[in-house]
Amino acid sequence: MSKSDVTELATRLEEYLGDPHDSGSRMPFAQILDHDVRGEYPYQFVSLLRRWDLHMHCLPAEYGGLAGNVETGITLMRLVARRDPSTAVGLALNSLGFMPAWVLGTREQNTALIADMKRGSSVSWGLSERVHGSDLVANEVNAEKVEGGYLLTGEKWPIGNATVADKMVVFARTGKRPGPAAYSLFVLDKWKADADTVEDMPFEELYGVRALDLSGVRMKGAFVPDSAMIGHEGQGLEIALKTSQTARVVLMHLALAAVDTSLRLAMDFAERRVLLGDAIADVPYTRRQLTEAFADLMVADAVVLGAARALQAAPEQISIWSSVVKYLVPTMLQKTLSQLTVVLGARTFLRDHPHYGMHQKMVRDILITDIADGNTVVNLRNLGHQLAGLLANANAPGPAAAEAAAERAATLFGMDRELPVYAPVKQELFSRGLDDAVLAAPDGLRRLRALAEEAKGTERDRLLRAADVAEELLDRAGPMAERAAALKTALGKDYAQSPELFELAKEYCLLHAAAACVLTYVHSHDAVEDPLPSGALLLLQLERLRKQIFPHESVTDQAVVDEVMQVLRHFHQENRLFSYWQIPLAERTVDPADVVR
Repeated sequence: MSKSDVTELATRLEEYLGDPHDSGSRMPFAQILDHDVRGEYPYQFVSLLRRWDLHMHCLPAEYGGLAGNVETGITLMRLVARRDPSTAVGLALNSLGFMPAWVLGTREQNTALIADMKRGSSVSWGLSERVHGSDLVANEVNAEKVEGGYLLTGEKWPIGNATVADKMVVFARTGKRPGPAAYSLFVLDKWKADADTVEDMPFEELYGVRALDLSGVRMKGAFVPDSAMIGHEGQGLEIALKTSQTARVVLMHLALAAVDTSLRLAMDFAERRVLLGDAIADVPYTRRQLTEAFADLMVADAVVLGAARALQAAPEQISIWSSVVKYLVPTMLQKTLSQLTVVLGARTFLRDHPHYGMHQKMVRDILITDIADGNTVVNLRNLGHQLAGLLANANAPGPAAAEAAAERAATLFGMDRELPVYAPVKQELFSRGLDDAVLAAPDGLRRLRALAEEAKGTERDRLLRAADVAEELLDRAGPMAERAAALKTALGKDYAQSPELFELAKEYCLLHAAAACVLTYVHSHDAVEDPLPSGALLLLQLERLRKQIFPHESVTDQAVVDEVMQVLRHFHQENRLFSYWQIPLAERTVDPADVVR
């Protein structure tokens, strides 16, 4: 699906949902907050989005869905999540439940599942167990082979949509000996199971995404036929890990949406709140807070852009891209929301106010992006295990590898470039030291400096300074490799689980993010609309990454901040999504002046 097609589809969804500040719209903030306070599952919102066929745009057209590519679903879910993350997660979990079948299901299984979803059925992903958490090879739900099928016994908890879903894809032990090949996957149809073999567990009371169904299921010899197995016996772990890779990227729609909403609320407030004769948006300190929040969001947007497209354009590297995005985006954007809390001040505490209450909700709801489908520790550990190869290639890439990475980067970060068909079975669990973002960064810097030479005045200066800052960050790969080698020698077998290795993995994520910002600029600069591309914004994005290493050193001045504020104000006044996508949002039918008091 082309960029223009995605934009047109997203615009239609925005028009359908309407202004969330308007109590008469289909998904108004006031009603969303009411669901949130009462912890009530948003059946009404899920139903209206199903009628619009939103979930079908997240399912493969090959088997009866409407999905053209993964980033289409992410973009659409982002527009839902900017209103209500609980509804967005509820819908996304349905697609996640289908993902194991997308990876290795038969045509008959996939066609039947999607046909059921068209009729209103839903699927949940039964992976987690209460005692074992992320330790999948310790899972205890058992699948006993009997004539014609298997009997499932055990408990899955906590599971999103476990109660409201009609079917559950269950990760269960089939092997006698422990190990990676001991697990398989089955589609459990709760409506076909004997009544005394399946028991839904109650909804949990939640801190964030309070309206979400987070519950579980107990199985006591629940029968599933042989035809319900996805893939072959023993392939369950591989399929589960590939499913999680995709889920980690897709879930980032919620983090992006949370900051989009809170930044929009903060801009509404800051542009109209007057103190000592000036709007607080014109107070230098507040202006920097707002522009830094915008820059953070655009860093995350670039990282997610590359990761989403990597699912299709570089599936053999997705173990790296998915872990980078899953660690970096939630941890960075949680801090961004805290920064916006400073701008909103005392109004943050007005829980019943449909404007400010939404900021509180986003602060709580974003936390699920840190936890679900592999938490921070899981993703940093995955990066740590592969870090030696990544740093070796970053410091001394072969000419062929660098050239191939540069060529793929044009697709990975070029918003108007056509993507290959999504084939999740091609995803690999180890990248063999390849990360096209970092490998293509030198080519991206050359392109950025060439664009700078074509620019004039301050824009030329901004781009050249941005190239220098990005190069400084990317040059850290050499010292990082030396530190890693010294630590490995000093710590021996303890190195793989050491806090120092986790810190190195965090730093590598900053290098990847810096490359993503540069590559998005150089490969999408002709695809974005005014006021992008912006050299000032790129420079501030890179400063935000650099400050995670040098927190008290700035590379921008007030003039750069003022230029970025012009970009931010344009997005806000033109009512566009704070993103490279620049989706036109639903027309504001309620005057912001009426809701920010």
